[in-house]
Amino acid sequence: MKLLWFIPTHGDGRYLASAQGARPTTLPYLKQIAQAVDELGYYGALLPTGRSCDDAWVVASALMAVTNRMKFLVAIRPGLTSPTLSARMAASFDRLSSGRLLINVVTGGDPVELQGDGLFQDHDTRYAVTDEFLDIWRRVVAEEEVDFEGEHLRVKGARVLFPGVQKPYPPLYFGGSSRAGHEVAAKHVDVYLSWGEPPDQVAEKIQQMRKLAAAQGRTLRFGIRMHVIVRETEEEAWQAANQLIRHVTDDAIAAALKVFERFDSAGQARMTRLHQGSRDQLEISPNLWAGVGLVRGGAGTALVGSPENVAKRMLEYRELGIEDFILSGYPHLEEAYRFAELVFPLLPIEQPVHSDAPQYVSPFGEIVANQDRPRVAAASAS
Repeated sequence: MKLLWFIPTHGDGRYLASAQGARPTTLPYLKQIAQAVDELGYYGALLPTGRSCDDAWVVASALMAVTNRMKFLVAIRPGLTSPTLSARMAASFDRLSSGRLLINVVTGGDPVELQGDGLFQDHDTRYAVTDEFLDIWRRVVAEEEVDFEGEHLRVKGARVLFPGVQKPYPPLYFGGSSRAGHEVAAKHVDVYLSWGEPPDQVAEKIQQMRKLAAAQGRTLRFGIRMHVIVRETEEEAWQAANQLIRHVTDDAIAAALKVFERFDSAGQARMTRLHQGSRDQLEISPNLWAGVGLVRGGAGTALVGSPENVAKRMLEYRELGIEDFILSGYPHLEEAYRFAELVFPLLPIEQPVHSDAPQYVSPFGEIVANQDRPRVAAASAS
């Protein structure tokens, strides 16, 4: 299992839809989160993309210099940048980070935002552009010189002079729930992502994607993007979930739904259907809670519960074929530590090897007025 965290470049805080307890996305704060991710042993972290966020490439470049192990899942945006320019950016980052780049292919699902960026194509046309973009991008990053003339994109003599580290290119992650998105994923990507839907819906997606990829002579890995709210007991976890949305008003929910309605994203429509804008029955599957999606676009569900139950649900997704888990929690700094402390020991993951030198404080405890060092729980072998 590969566990990734999240760098909240659109802001962070203790409550959704509230300025109370909110934290600005200053570089020092983002550095704290990235260094926690790096030190705790997460595989990497996702950086979001869009006009509500700081630019993912700029932020990742700043954080690359203050981390050592973690990988950065950074978006390329077909239609907004040229495939050759994106290829050069990827090769440069991959080389300068010593192979710590992962690529998130984002076609976009909000027509209003896309028009603000100068993109006026409809849903299926954007995926057709993505298909041509990735045809070019994959070959250029793999050090080919490319001539390409398609319906939407054209390049002549496209190439990268300074290649990256990972061959043939950094792994491509992609989430698209429409038929057009499925076809692009089957043809091009390495890891197909789903948002945190109930296991039966995720299983159906995985089955579909395996068939489509096989028709292309390819195989896929699978990942999932969700939030986590884990506490030492079930009761404490559900109390924390309710606290997270304590300031969410009916007006805030209505305003969010109005924004979601303009999206042409099939994935966002699936997220919204899980709660229908209602606070009733937000636990849509055992330990799977749709409360985040009342006001947040994109990933709208969280695994809520004790460490044992959260780990159990993650292992159930793993049995379906999910290998990569992209997680987040509010606030992201504290929750990165909490999740690592409580859940890492229950999952089959690689954890970093720390020095045997005495430490007064570690993510797993502290020494206070005695000579007993904290003991790190062993990871599960299951």
